[in-house]
Amino acid sequence: MKTIIKSILAASIAMITLQTNAKISHLLPIPRNITIYDNIEPIVVGSELRIESPIPSHIEAAKIIFDMPVSDNPDATTIKIVVSEEYSNEGDYELYGYEFEGYSLDIDEDGINITSRSVVGATRGLQTLAQLMEGWDDGIKRVEACHIDDYPAFKLRGYMHDVGRSFIPFEELKKQLILFSRFKVNTFHFHLTENQAWRFEVKSFPQLTSEASMTRFIGQYYTQEQCKELDQLASTLGMVVIPEIDMPGHSDAFERAMGHPMQTAAGIAELKTILEEVAEAFPNAPYIHIGADETTITYPNFLKTMTDKIHSLNKKVVVWNPASGVNISASTGVDMTQMWSSAGKKIAGLPNIDCRYNYINHFDLFADLVGIYKSNIYYQEKGDKEVAGTITAVWNDRNLSSSEEIMKQNNVYACVLASAERAWKGGGEQYIEQGGTTLPLSGDIAEEFNNWEERFLFHKDNVLKDEPIAYVKQSNVRWTITDPFPNNGNKNAVFPPETEGIQQGYTYNGVQYGTYEAAGAGIYLRHTWGTIVPAFYENPAINHTAYAWTYVYSPEEQEVGALIEFQNYGRSEKDLAPENGQWDRKGSRIWVNDNEIIAPDWTNAGMTITNESLLGNENCSARKPSVFTLKEGWNRIFMKLPYVAANGVRLNKWMFTFVITDTQGENALEGLIYDNEEPTGISLPFVKNNTDEQRIYTLNGQQLTSGIDATTAGIYIIGNEQGYKKVVVK
Repeated sequence: MKTIIKSILAASIAMITLQTNAKISHLLPIPRNITIYDNIEPIVVGSELRIESPIPSHIEAAKIIFDMPVSDNPDATTIKIVVSEEYSNEGDYELYGYEFEGYSLDIDEDGINITSRSVVGATRGLQTLAQLMEGWDDGIKRVEACHIDDYPAFKLRGYMHDVGRSFIPFEELKKQLILFSRFKVNTFHFHLTENQAWRFEVKSFPQLTSEASMTRFIGQYYTQEQCKELDQLASTLGMVVIPEIDMPGHSDAFERAMGHPMQTAAGIAELKTILEEVAEAFPNAPYIHIGADETTITYPNFLKTMTDKIHSLNKKVVVWNPASGVNISASTGVDMTQMWSSAGKKIAGLPNIDCRYNYINHFDLFADLVGIYKSNIYYQEKGDKEVAGTITAVWNDRNLSSSEEIMKQNNVYACVLASAERAWKGGGEQYIEQGGTTLPLSGDIAEEFNNWEERFLFHKDNVLKDEPIAYVKQSNVRWTITDPFPNNGNKNAVFPPETEGIQQGYTYNGVQYGTYEAAGAGIYLRHTWGTIVPAFYENPAINHTAYAWTYVYSPEEQEVGALIEFQNYGRSEKDLAPENGQWDRKGSRIWVNDNEIIAPDWTNAGMTITNESLLGNENCSARKPSVFTLKEGWNRIFMKLPYVAANGVRLNKWMFTFVITDTQGENALEGLIYDNEEPTGISLPFVKNNTDEQRIYTLNGQQLTSGIDATTAGIYIIGNEQGYKKVVVK
C-alpha cells in the first residue's frame, strides 16, 4: 500500500524543497502536480533500459535522452509507455504542428509507467524521468517513488540562433537540442540567412554558400544532409524546427552571390527554388519562417507570392511582426507571427509568438533574467489560439570569437531555461512592461525565483556541467541604494555618502535624500529600454549620482573573486570600450573596505569599434573575476554610480553588477552573508536543528528561535539558512 505524504501544485514550490534528499526538488520546469510515495525507497536504475511502447520512436528517444543502452533484456530497468486518447487533454489548445504534451509518470514497486494521449507527451515523461536520475552522490542512478501529472501552459517554448551573423558548429547544435529538450524546450528557430552570410546549402545555387559571399565565419554553412539530420533529431526528441530564410531584408549575402536583389523577377524565381530545397531539407518542419521585417516590401504581391509557394509545399508561414510595407493577416497567407520589440502587437485570428523583450543579446547577466522569469507571456498566464508561447532569441550584430563566447556572453542556457519554465508553468504576476527586472526582497515572487535559481544551479553542476555558463547564485545578495543626487553633468561631483559615511538618509542643499533596499547581483537604476521596462528608480534622469553598498560577512580571511560590471555591452552594439583605469565611460567606482578595486585592462580600450570588431573583455562574463581579499568578519562594498553622457555608447544604461565568487568566477562563494544594513553587535557560528515548522539554532549550548528575542541568552538572531548569522547583543 502506497503512503502519500504530499500532493502539491507547482505554485507550492516551497513544499517540494522540504524533501531535501529528493531529486524531485530539482525538476525543471517544475511539474504541475506531484505526489511523493513516502514508504517506497528510490528505485535503482540498472545499466540498461527496456522500453515497452507501441511507438518505435520512443526507443530512439530513450537512447538519446538517457545516453544508456536500450535493449530487450527482460532484466533491464523497464519503462512502460501507454499512448491513449482516453488520457486527459486538460490545458490543451489548437496550434498547428504541435501535439498535446501532457503526461503522467508513475514510479512505484510495480515499475515505471508513462501515460499520455500523444507520442510527444510520452517523450516529455521520459525527459522528466531523466532529470530524476541526476545528481546522486554515489553515482548510482535512482528515481524517487512518485506520481507526476503535468502539462504546459503554453504550447510553444523555443530558442533561436542567428547563425547568419554568427555560426554554431553542427555537432554543437545537436548537443544543444538534446540538452534543451531535457528541459521541455520544444522549438528551435533556425535563423539561417543574414547580411553577413548565407548558411543553408542550396544545391541549385552553390554560390550562396561560397566564401566570396560571406563576410563573417567565412566558409561555414550547413549542408542539406546536416539539416535533415538535425530535423530528424528534433522530431525524435519531440521538438519542432522552424527554419528561417530572411526575405527580402537582411539579404546582402544573397545579393553578393546572385548579383541582384530579392525583390526582382529573377530574385523571386530563385527564392521559389530555394524554398523547395528548404522544405525538402526539413521534412518534419510544419513551418517556414520568411522574415518580412525591417526592409520595406515594395515588389507587387511579394509576400503573397512567397506564402502561396510555401503552402504549395505543405508548409505554413511565419513572419516577424511588425513586418515592413505590408499588413499581416491570414489574407496575405501568413499563418503565425513572431512579435518583436514593443511595436509587435498580437494579431487577432492568428497564433502569435511573444519575442518582444526576449532578445537576450541585450540582456545583462543577472537582472534581465529576473525580469523575463517574473513576467507573464504577452499579458497572459496561459496560452490560447492567439498567444502560442515564446522564443528566446540570440542575435549577434557584434562579432564574437566563438560559439562558446556566444553562449556564455548571452547567458543562453540560463535565459532559455528561465523563459521555458515560465512558459511551461504559466503565471507570472505582471508583464515585464509593468513588472520590470528588479528582484523583490521577499514574498512569493522572490521565493519563486529563488527556487528556480536553486534548481538551475543544480543542473549547471550536473547535466550542464560542461557548458559555458557564467550565471551564479544571486538571490542572497542585498543592497542599500540612495536617492540620486544631482551632479550637473560632473561625474566627479562628491556627495554626503562619501563625506559623511553610511547613513539611513542625507540632507544635501536643504533637500532630504533617502535610502532603499534592493536584492540581486545585477541592478538596473535605469533599464536598457528606458522607462519602457521599469527599473529601480521610477523616473531615472541623466546627470545624477547614486551610491550603493552592502556588507559581506566572511567566516575567515580569504582571497575571493567578484563579477563586477557597470555597463553591460550588448552583443548587438558597437559601443566604445572604457578607457584603461576606468570601469565605464560614466565614472563609476567601487571600494572594498575603503580599498578601491581597479578596473581591468580592456582589450578594446582606445579602439574605434565596428560590428566586425571582436567584442573583447568588456562584459564580466567574458573575463576573469576581479580578485581581492575579504577579511574575517564584516566587509563593506561601496559603489559610486554617476549617470552622465557616455561618449560612444548608444544604450547608456545606469546599472551595476556585483557578486562574490571563487577566484575563477565559476560559482558564487559559499558561506557568505550579504546584509544591506550596517552590522551591529557580534557574529557567531551556530548549529542548526532542522524542523519543518520553525528554524531553531543552537548557540553556546542554548536553543534559539530565529527572529525571537532570546532574552536568556541576551541576543537576537537575524536568521536565514546559511552557516553564520548576524546576532545583536541586547
